[in-house]
Amino acid sequence: MDRAAELLFYVNGRKVIEKNVDPETMLLPYLRKKLQFTGTKYGCGGGGCGACTVMISRYNPITKRIRHYPANACLTPICSLYGAAVTTVEGIGSTKTRIHPVQERIAKCHGTQCGFCTPGMVMSIYTLLRNHPEPTLDQLTDALGGNLCRCTGYRPILDACKTFCKTSGCCQSKENGVCCLNQGINVLPEFEEKDKTILKLFSEEEFLPLDPTQELIFPPTLMIMAEKLPQRTRVFGGNRMTWISPVTLKELLEAKVKHPQAPIVMGNTSVGPEMKFKGVFHPVIISPDRIEELNVVNYAHNGLTLGAGLSLAQVKDILADAILKLPEEKTQTYHALLKHLRTLAGSQIRNMASLGGHIVSRHLDSDLNPLLAVSNCTLNLLSKEGVRQMPLNEQFLKKCPSADLKPEEILISVAIPYSRKWEFVSAFRQAPRQQNALAVVNSGMRVFFGEGNGIIRELSISYGGVGPTTICAKNSCQKLIGRLWNEEMLDAACRLVLQEVSLPGSAPGGKVEFKRTLIISFLFKFYLEVSQILKRMDPVHYPSLADKHESALEDLHSRHHWSTFKYQNVDPKQHPQDPVGHPIMHLSGIKHATGEAIYCDDLPAVDGELFLTFVTSSRAHAKIVSIDPSEALSLPGVMDVVTEEHLHGVNSFSFLSKPEKLLDSEEVFCVGQIVCAVIADSEIQAKQAAKRVKIVYQDLEPVILTIEDAIQHNSFFDKERKLEYGNVEDAFKVVDQILEGEIHIGGQEHFYMETQSMLAVPRKEDQEMDVYVSTQGPTFIQDIVASILKLPANKVMCHVKRVGGAFGGKTMKTGIMAAITAFAANKHGRAVRCILERGEDMLITGGRHPYFGKYKVGFMNDGRILALDMEHYSNGGATLDESLLVIEMGLLKVENAYKFPNLRCRAWACKTNLPSNTALRGFGFPQSGLITESCITEVAAKCGLSPEKVRTINMFKEIDQTPYKQEINAKSLIQCWEECMAMSSYSPRKVAVDKFNAENSWKKKGLAMVPLKYPIGLGSRAAGQAAALVHVYLDGSVLVTHGGIEMGQGVHTKMVQVASRELNMPLSSVHLRGTSTETVPNTNSSGGSVVADLNGLAIKDACQTLLKRLEPIISKNPRGTWKDWAQAAFDESIPLSATGYFRGYESNINWETGEGHPFEYFVYGAACSEVEIDCLTGAHKNIRTDIVMDVGCSINPAIDLGQIEGAFIQGMGLYTIEELNYSPRGVLHTRGPDQYKIPAICDVPGELHISFLPPSENSNTLYSSKGLGESGLFLGCSVFFAIHDAVSAARQERGQFGSLRLNSPLTPEKIRMACEDKFTKMIPRDKPGSYVPWNVPV
Repeated sequence: MDRAAELLFYVNGRKVIEKNVDPETMLLPYLRKKLQFTGTKYGCGGGGCGACTVMISRYNPITKRIRHYPANACLTPICSLYGAAVTTVEGIGSTKTRIHPVQERIAKCHGTQCGFCTPGMVMSIYTLLRNHPEPTLDQLTDALGGNLCRCTGYRPILDACKTFCKTSGCCQSKENGVCCLNQGINVLPEFEEKDKTILKLFSEEEFLPLDPTQELIFPPTLMIMAEKLPQRTRVFGGNRMTWISPVTLKELLEAKVKHPQAPIVMGNTSVGPEMKFKGVFHPVIISPDRIEELNVVNYAHNGLTLGAGLSLAQVKDILADAILKLPEEKTQTYHALLKHLRTLAGSQIRNMASLGGHIVSRHLDSDLNPLLAVSNCTLNLLSKEGVRQMPLNEQFLKKCPSADLKPEEILISVAIPYSRKWEFVSAFRQAPRQQNALAVVNSGMRVFFGEGNGIIRELSISYGGVGPTTICAKNSCQKLIGRLWNEEMLDAACRLVLQEVSLPGSAPGGKVEFKRTLIISFLFKFYLEVSQILKRMDPVHYPSLADKHESALEDLHSRHHWSTFKYQNVDPKQHPQDPVGHPIMHLSGIKHATGEAIYCDDLPAVDGELFLTFVTSSRAHAKIVSIDPSEALSLPGVMDVVTEEHLHGVNSFSFLSKPEKLLDSEEVFCVGQIVCAVIADSEIQAKQAAKRVKIVYQDLEPVILTIEDAIQHNSFFDKERKLEYGNVEDAFKVVDQILEGEIHIGGQEHFYMETQSMLAVPRKEDQEMDVYVSTQGPTFIQDIVASILKLPANKVMCHVKRVGGAFGGKTMKTGIMAAITAFAANKHGRAVRCILERGEDMLITGGRHPYFGKYKVGFMNDGRILALDMEHYSNGGATLDESLLVIEMGLLKVENAYKFPNLRCRAWACKTNLPSNTALRGFGFPQSGLITESCITEVAAKCGLSPEKVRTINMFKEIDQTPYKQEINAKSLIQCWEECMAMSSYSPRKVAVDKFNAENSWKKKGLAMVPLKYPIGLGSRAAGQAAALVHVYLDGSVLVTHGGIEMGQGVHTKMVQVASRELNMPLSSVHLRGTSTETVPNTNSSGGSVVADLNGLAIKDACQTLLKRLEPIISKNPRGTWKDWAQAAFDESIPLSATGYFRGYESNINWETGEGHPFEYFVYGAACSEVEIDCLTGAHKNIRTDIVMDVGCSINPAIDLGQIEGAFIQGMGLYTIEELNYSPRGVLHTRGPDQYKIPAICDVPGELHISFLPPSENSNTLYSSKGLGESGLFLGCSVFFAIHDAVSAARQERGQFGSLRLNSPLTPEKIRMACEDKFTKMIPRDKPGSYVPWNVPV
């Protein structure tokens, strides 16, 4: 063995040789910190988000082929890269050399907003193009399945991808063999040729062509090395871990004998996350490299043998190939495996994970093991003793010692038998999201009839996700052998399986009744699938399925995306150089795509820099008895542990309200509360030390988690807020009907792609401190840091270049963390960096407020609502934060688009033992608006009308008054509603949906349309002031700075457009560097959809000041250039720098009287969505969405469209799939993309059509534009109500006509359990109180 092996691999065409390599080092920190390639981003550390995607290329000397595949750098140990070539986003193109077509197109198609996920997206597409230069749309969506984006809503990314496809313009979905464009079904009446307003947001003609000959070549050195050099085992030894890479089977067996407990690691997708998140540690890891015997593919007479070292992506290709080669009856198992491989994880993980690793890990939710177990697969094991075969069966999956690998054995291949005639195999799974999500329940089922008589000869059923391991229903299957395949058999099978596969009420993962239902729903699907094939094979003997049942068999997911967009024409009289109104690309778009855009953690390390990690509470409510940092301080590299006593006299800060403590060493009020902070030389040392700080707690009562708990304990922040209009009591006396209802709305995690990041750098003189931080409120950071350091604010400067997404989550908590970081930096006189891991971030920061709404509504039989009395309760968490502002905004916007003549609404912010909830896009309205819309839906059901009819009847008329007595002109609202009705062909599609529902029992469609009135304003004039600074230099170039933060919403791009228009100069002459308290002081936090509005007016003011001063000079030389004018002004001593200021819009509200003028203007819109649900599994698919928005006059239609779409998809996530889970002790279960699902590319509507109303009223906003950052989020509830509509149809068909109340988010679990049927009635139910549930709804 070669002990002192050196590691050799290539990065971006450069050779890297590491002499003393630590096997614990992953590729991501190595690229970012050691090689300074910061384009590859940290997003989650667990392979779940794709932000760290790179391309790995390996040469195989036997086949003489190079394999390129995408990989998650955060899970790739560098020791596994010997002889490989790594390509990062910097390696494919940059602005300094030339950019790659992928980089250009994703930027020019407006596929970047905050830009943090972009390098990962670029690398996923790039790798696909290296393998398939002209990919199909399916290959593209597949390649991006493992990449998450929180800003764009994916549509523009897909648009960029489509430019590489062979076909474009068509959705490629040939239903009934007819193209959708010819059917006329998808062509919208509005979008005919005569309408010139469909402008393209980008022109494909100008794009650089994709030229495969221009790509980086695979390093010839590595080829020669693979061909020539005698291979020998490589051993890399670190401080704690040894990495052994055998290159022959013999050496692998020897290593395994020597280290029987060492795991064999191929892709590190199972061992890696266990070591990182579960604290499992392996002193030795064996990682075989290019051992041919582990990669065999062998077609034998009885089946296919696959090497254990093949990646899941390779297995997928091999099976697809086998299906084409072999007769259909032999490939049943391969079809089933392929179905699961398509949705298993994302493309990166499938390319890294090995078949053997997947099997041997035996995860309880493994997708392949249940299938392999029912298919009688055999494991081929090898040890020094020789070869042995072992069945892959229940004993193996349970890890029974008699049926497991011996410590010195390795799995070398798996034999998967061919299926036989009259044998059928099926695969089923249901997950929180269709792709890249672990299954809630999955299953493999096989039946063999022997001949065509329909008598069961063999039956095998396995389930994953319903126990600690994969479970086989052996006894049930045994009892069913010899029975006929008919309804009686099915009924018996369901009962038997439910008895055998039992699940306790407190089972980990929760969703117990849902899982029980899925167990038998899958069985029913299998029964139908097999019955349908039997009927096809022998139509005489087998009855055909009722047509209504056939729908249970089709899959939901049409994967083809088609979108249209109609925006406003630029006024032909506008100066050609004036960029306002044009779809200008995001200023940083190209830099996002090349990885050159710098975020906080990309700043190079400062000399002597330290790293800070927080130690957080593990109890929801407890007294701290003691904190003992001694063990942590004894570790090498640990400098300090900062606790409350260090912050004597500076440990609190007031924002909006009563003071909040920064660190608390006496009492904790939630899990995740910051108790102290560890400072060390490196991130690894700080993280290890943080685990060693010993805190002793004494639990306190009560622990209040839910809103119901808070109401019971009367635990509220401040007194109620109330809004009243008309006389509710009197109105209730005259109405025809009264109904009462309630709805619960779950919270939402911000899931900004860039986690909380900060770097505090103390300067050598005058106690100055520079703080670089990813925040929305630099002035707040400056104030809180100055306060903790006891310095005047003029000594503390906060700098923000850009933020990788924020959505409201980077103000309050960011300030507290930045203050502690700055305190540590000041104390030690060294720079301190603090970057939260995704799990810490989700634990510490809180998110959108969960809401509980109650309503009592009085209405006439024709649907007119005369009286509405509501109560709102929000779960504020442990500290006040912005909870009161959130409920106030929720109240002021509660009526949405409706005029309720008599309205009373009261709201309370509940104080609970959860991390403090805070601002999140929409700020209270997405919750309060949903309560109102739910009420309307219920009223419609009671009146026997469609909800759309009731919405129309109660909508604001043109000139009207809001509940707080502000005048409103709702003309645009009515216009949006009517145009959306027409554009979406609502009426004919409603008829088509009803027809579909009448013909299909197990699939239902729903259609819903929702209006939007989103008021814009901040509640006070002071909160809306803004300032800017504009310099003109002597060469005629201009530098602009303002108080707004660029966090993906394109504000800097719009500001440069404003300066360009005002100064009448080309965009290229205007530059914007970033935001700093050094240039523009006393700024307000960026948020509330008004950042471009307010700062734009300030820039306009500064530009006009300059032009006024320069008027005499310009009039003397009207044809001169800016360079001429600047020089002339300088010569005449005229200042070329100006500040601009905007006072803020008039805004006030008196809570005593409930009257005021809180809002400057209203954004109107409407959305219509159509969904299809699977009543047996609860899955849903968004088929089509149409959105009409009134945007005033758009400053940049591409950016505005991006905001509307991105918000819509985020709202769809809020209302349908994003679910936070807390344990009964207040511990957050959902701490990363593995457990918390945000929408992925598979969730984008099949069709998306967006239209802007023509330019409207000239208001006193910036160029009559409107702020669109938040409003579109609420439109996501059109999907919620479409699902509601589909579930209602399912219930009515089954004779359930009572009122239907669905809570948000409408996850597959809620959908399935609401579609009550014989299966939901069959399952056992646990009595509440008889068990401790895994999670509680907060």
